[in-house]
Amino acid sequence: MQEIIDKIYYVGVNDRNKELFEGLWPLPDGVSYNSYLINDDKVCLIDTVEVDFFMPFIRNIHEVIGDRQIDYLVINHMEPDHSGSIALIKKYYPDIKIIGNKKTFGMMEGFYGVNDNCVEVKNGDVLELGGHVLKFVLTPMVHWPETMVTLDTSCNVLFSGDAFGCFGALNGGLIDSQINCDTFWLEMVRYYSNIVGKYGTPVQNALKKLAGVPIDYICSTHGPVWHEHIGKVVGMYDSMSRYETAPGLVVCYGTMYGNTEHAAEVIARAASQAGLKDIVMYNVSKTHHSYIIRDVFRYRGLIVGAPTYNTGLYHEMDVLLSELAGRDIKNHCLGWFGSHGWASRAVAKIQEWNDTRLHFEPVGTPVDIRQSLDSETFAMCEALGKAMAEKLLAE
Repeated sequence: MQEIIDKIYYVGVNDRNKELFEGLWPLPDGVSYNSYLINDDKVCLIDTVEVDFFMPFIRNIHEVIGDRQIDYLVINHMEPDHSGSIALIKKYYPDIKIIGNKKTFGMMEGFYGVNDNCVEVKNGDVLELGGHVLKFVLTPMVHWPETMVTLDTSCNVLFSGDAFGCFGALNGGLIDSQINCDTFWLEMVRYYSNIVGKYGTPVQNALKKLAGVPIDYICSTHGPVWHEHIGKVVGMYDSMSRYETAPGLVVCYGTMYGNTEHAAEVIARAASQAGLKDIVMYNVSKTHHSYIIRDVFRYRGLIVGAPTYNTGLYHEMDVLLSELAGRDIKNHCLGWFGSHGWASRAVAKIQEWNDTRLHFEPVGTPVDIRQSLDSETFAMCEALGKAMAEKLLAE
């Protein structure tokens, strides 16, 4: 097992088989479950791994400490991909003391029936292991109510739980300085936007608690250990939690027979001809919504369109708008269009979503297409794309 710095070891595992994280989010490149071991006068384990990976996990621990006992287990986050091995760890180390905050222990008993040898910590409490001194900082609702982070003040290491994590297994290298991180940046945005995205204010509160704290390593529970790129990683979280965006455009559409797709192509082309360079297009029935949500977090402009279906809005578009509304996304511009065969409902339904849940800034005139584009609706689609581009470029 690799030593990160001064008796701090990585003992985590990779999951290259799971297809959907939390049963929801695709994992084309897998995911890591990161755990860390401090081998000091007292031995301290930071978080565990998903229970299916317990045997390689315990093997990693033995590789570092042999037959030594683990004195403490710090639980920064109770989601089962990090806490799932608690009950089994206690069977191997029955005297281990489990450190968490008050909300940690109620969840731990509920999930695993474990309620003994618990040491409750409050914000700012410290634990001395010998040369290493741990300080606990509570960060509620990033993204569960019990979440906290642990600072090793002796060597400026932050054990951050899910914060600053991303999708993607670790392919040999562990620390960002050892690997090409190009594949992780967009996966960090997808991870944040889909899992943490609703909780911008709690993330900002957590960042304020850590402001000015010297940090040389960030040891998250998913993805690389950050060292060289700490400034970029913290900056990304700061920007995303403020809902800051770049002047780009997401055009996403539902289509049954190609008419709504044709309109989307016209809109995107008009936006491009107006000078906008960053444009991405998605068919909501083909692309997993996690990628669309990722790019909505990246770009300020959004244009959506879909057919009327069963006197309502095309199902996959309805789902996407619900997902966006559930994340309390702010600071976006919205244009919309729709199509129908004989009864128009899609355009009105999209406007209803915006009026009642999304509250994005409307841009341009909505386009309602009967059957297929004619010269009038074609020109209206061009005008919609141009209006959005001019709005974004002017800002």
